Amino acid sequence: MTELRQRVAHEPDAPPEDKESESEAKVDGETASDSESRAESAPLPVSADDTPEVLNRALSNLSSRWKNWWVRGILTLAMIAFFFIIIYLGPMVLMIIVMCVQIKCFHEIITIGYNVYHSYDLPWFRTLSWYFLLCVNYFFYGETVTDYFFTLVQREEPLRILSKYHRFISFTLYLIGFCMFVLSLVKKHYRLQFLFIFLFLQFGWTHVTLLIVVTQSHLVIHNLFEGMIWFIVPISCVICNDIMAYMFGFFFGRTPLIKLSPKKTWEGFIGGFFATVVFGLLLSYVMSGYRCFVCPVEYNNDTNSFTVDCEPSDLFRLQEYNIPGVIQSVIGWKTVRMYPFQIHSIALSTFASLIGPFGGFFASGFKRAFKIKDFANTIPGHGGIMDRFDCQYLMATFVNVYIASFIRGPNPSKLIQQFLTLRPDQQLHIFNTLRSHLIDKGMLTSATEDE
Repeated sequence: MTELRQRVAHEPDAPPEDKESESEAKVDGETASDSESRAESAPLPVSADDTPEVLNRALSNLSSRWKNWWVRGILTLAMIAFFFIIIYLGPMVLMIIVMCVQIKCFHEIITIGYNVYHSYDLPWFRTLSWYFLLCVNYFFYGETVTDYFFTLVQREEPLRILSKYHRFISFTLYLIGFCMFVLSLVKKHYRLQFLFIFLFLQFGWTHVTLLIVVTQSHLVIHNLFEGMIWFIVPISCVICNDIMAYMFGFFFGRTPLIKLSPKKTWEGFIGGFFATVVFGLLLSYVMSGYRCFVCPVEYNNDTNSFTVDCEPSDLFRLQEYNIPGVIQSVIGWKTVRMYPFQIHSIALSTFASLIGPFGGFFASGFKRAFKIKDFANTIPGHGGIMDRFDCQYLMATFVNVYIASFIRGPNPSKLIQQFLTLRPDQQLHIFNTLRSHLIDKGMLTSATEDE
């Protein structure tokens, strides 16, 4: 913008439209660069000390370092207890909690954007943000309902119509939001809005936030449907790594890890890795023995409720593995009995401890860019909900990709559900094709075909 103004200043015969465009970029004697400087220097809310008074009194004699250690520890135990409670309440409650966490994280990020750029007087910033959140949730969860509640959807006429035209309705809702965005453009700020603000700050800010928050929470729900173990183990590994990295760093940390997070140390990073791998193996061993954790979450049409009862797959059956000779000489064992899922848990815990923290580093860079300590002050000693789930969202994507790549196979029940919705002639054609295929494979005899 500065180069454009200099060029116009040295071209006295500039066309009228160029001068008019320049006047649009300068409103009431204020240039675009002035507006940017004003926005960057705008003070952001400072997180207040929201530690409960009872803890403040109990820990008043401790130094700030140890006081923070105890506050974080006590609140961490409280959150872990809450996590156990919602697991006990079942998959439906877990889905509701995921939705609530998603909304709170979205609110925290959008609030930061509004506080930083409210000086631009952008119309409908928060309205459009929440509208797009509604649209994206309608699209993703509509897809999930159609996929996992197929029989229920086909049984109810309104749901069947919504399912059939789901993507068209979703696109229509998105177009309405897009038109609202265009209508919110202010004449005197066209150049600023398109070049500097709206495409990046409002339209882009909202869409990137939706990508980070809503898409990842949708993947969390998908992981849950594969079996609660695919939900609990990854989340627990991230929690374990967060706690153990903090503990190792607090007591042994000496070497800084990354400039984005000055308090992170190599000692905490490495200690957290080994502790998380061991924790993942132990937790996987315990959970693999219970059907309620390993069975896929399915909807029972007869009882109108979720069921988690099945015959466990080979992934959750104890098997005997030979130990490499080098390790045999150390531990004295030739074989070990373990669940195949425990081997997968090593991949999950490794990602949670080596790659997962980069979600936290990204969040730290984001907060430093806007000169804030935490996303919010919802949890004393921990910051906002987004501060606790910055690594979880990255983990959710990895688990979903991992399941699709190495675990999930064709689902017979879903194929049958789709088969039953076809026309009779289409069903007969598939039946004859399948029968011929089975005869060629020798699984059916020609006598069976004649019958």
